[in-house]
Amino acid sequence: MDAFLHQVVAGLATGGIYASLALALVMIYNATHHVNFAQGELAMFATYLCWTMINAGWPYWVAFFATLVLAFLLGAAIERIIVRPVERAPVLTVVVVFLGILFILNSLAGWIYTYTIKSFPSPFPAEAPFGTHLVSSHELGAISVTMAVLLLVYLFFRFTPLGLAMRAASQNPDSSRLVGIRVGWMLALGWGLAAAIGATAGMMVAPIVFLDPNMMSGILLYAFAGALVGGIDSPGGAVLGGFIVGVLENLVGAYLIGTELKLTVALVLIVGVLVVRPAGLFGKVIVTRV
Repeated sequence: MDAFLHQVVAGLATGGIYASLALALVMIYNATHHVNFAQGELAMFATYLCWTMINAGWPYWVAFFATLVLAFLLGAAIERIIVRPVERAPVLTVVVVFLGILFILNSLAGWIYTYTIKSFPSPFPAEAPFGTHLVSSHELGAISVTMAVLLLVYLFFRFTPLGLAMRAASQNPDSSRLVGIRVGWMLALGWGLAAAIGATAGMMVAPIVFLDPNMMSGILLYAFAGALVGGIDSPGGAVLGGFIVGVLENLVGAYLIGTELKLTVALVLIVGVLVVRPAGLFGKVIVTRV
């Protein structure tokens, strides 16, 4: 029973990381109606920036918040400089641009930092909390940080004028322009916020998987599965879907198929959701008359 509970708690910890990245994917999708395949590489590159600052002697939490600011600026700059000129281009063009960003960031990280695996420090104590072995300090800390970020994002979009303007710009750009909202800048801020949320996921998962330019490839797949399970256009659904995927991945990997095939859980979920319920658990089902 203790082993089962440990798998569930560990699944919630990794699921929180998937939920953060899934939320970032949904934010970009709601703004552009495209999946940002470079979201994981943005998180990876931001994590390397944090690693650089920590190695330079910065305290962990100072480097953490500085990384969030840098990730925000990087995401906003990518939207204004690279994505905005092709926002009205065909779907295939936008997909190629996203893939181009992915390969550029991956190659740039490999060129600057090399492809040698590096250890990333955890800000949480090494000993288990409360004398229990069901959860490690890092797992509990990752859950706490993730929930704090998700709560702040919810409060921002629900109660602040800027958050409401960003929601309006993503849902109805034409009407937003008529009431004076600068839609272009709202989309840039959305990209920046998504990059910062993804950076949080990267910094929380790096102590577990170690740091290298390809660290987020599998994480992005799990996050995409979580976004599809919850609903690719539903931020709350994506968060719940991320936790569901995290727990399922751990339980199925531990008791059914083994750790070597855990990635197939995400693939099966993606295919299953697209076949059975493409809108996900909480996504909008759009019906059109033809």
